[in-house]
Amino acid sequence: MFRFGTPNSSSALRVMMLGCGELGKEVVISLQRLGCEVIAVDRYAGAPAMQVAHRAHVIDMTNGAALKELVIREQPHLVVPEIEAIATDMLVEIEREKLAEVIPTARATQLTMNREGIRRLAAETLGLPTSAYRFADSLEEMQAAIDAIGYPCFIKPVMSSSGKGQSLVRTPEEVKPAWDYAAAGGRVNQGRVIVEGMIDFDYEITQLTVRAVGASGHVETFFCDPIGHVQVKGDYVESWQPMPMSQKAIERSREIAQAVTENLGGRGIFGVELFVKGDEVWFSEVSPRPHDTGLVTLCTQRQSEFELHARAILGLPVNTACSQPGASAVIYGGLEEKGIAFEGVAHALQVPDSDLRLFGKPESFTRRRMGVALATGQDTDDARKKAKECASRVQPVRGH
Repeated sequence: MFRFGTPNSSSALRVMMLGCGELGKEVVISLQRLGCEVIAVDRYAGAPAMQVAHRAHVIDMTNGAALKELVIREQPHLVVPEIEAIATDMLVEIEREKLAEVIPTARATQLTMNREGIRRLAAETLGLPTSAYRFADSLEEMQAAIDAIGYPCFIKPVMSSSGKGQSLVRTPEEVKPAWDYAAAGGRVNQGRVIVEGMIDFDYEITQLTVRAVGASGHVETFFCDPIGHVQVKGDYVESWQPMPMSQKAIERSREIAQAVTENLGGRGIFGVELFVKGDEVWFSEVSPRPHDTGLVTLCTQRQSEFELHARAILGLPVNTACSQPGASAVIYGGLEEKGIAFEGVAHALQVPDSDLRLFGKPESFTRRRMGVALATGQDTDDARKKAKECASRVQPVRGH
């Protein structure tokens, strides 16, 4: 499919990463191992993936003209979005003009960047089970939607990432603050929200789903073992794999994941988020890229979600096997400070079967994810205990 060349030469296979966070950093490392030339792009300098790419550019990725100009200048073979805040209309144009191949497809990035697009696709086009939902463009419309759906419910901006702007609303007094928070947390469109009814579920999972070239020579669908996770204010704080589920729930999860990802098309990994109660499964969201809860695959799988993404987009065979139970636990910045340091790293790694990833973000915020602890164990309970202990021993401190 692709000819693998030498970076920084005329034979190079060039990949442009749009968004350079910790997930993008791991994808870049996987691409580098396969000899790709990687161009990293983000809205701020020194982002994690920029630190391991061949070169980097700082632009406003929601500026379509700037994005297209950079693609024309760099001439990548593949454009790989790693975040939502991108001018997706321009990605459609870039794809249509054959300036580069957009991963997984420009349409997929457009639909999934917008909660409205993906929810309508899942519920109305594909007929998949979801929570009750309505969209609103004003505080008054949002109140009307809440009155129809009932309390408690979730308020989310139609465009945001990593839980930003999300609220659980239990009482009428919480409605106005939720609207204000959603407007502040929206990445692009500040003023349209989705109101979601609460589902009575037992747990949430991420079903990592890979569309890659199989033995048939055509794109096939492959599944990783389900990942369980805990979220606080819409942000993941720990995850583990495999999540114990009934066989029926696993099969239903994969049916839903396959229906959504086949419709979106293209190649690469998708993080499909699902609610589960007994054997029942509801679709929640999908990301057409590695998922933050999938950081656990760095210690559980033969090929991590990042290796799987790199291989899939390059048309290479994939192996989604889980080799051992494991868990991840987030390390937060805890400080509002640039250039922080970390103490207790040696002490943390004394936890048996543990590992760490410190992301290298240039600026810390109190609730910014600055690293992750990983651990394997006899089972996921054992691994979770170790991962949390490892994370707790790492202390972010001022760098001076």
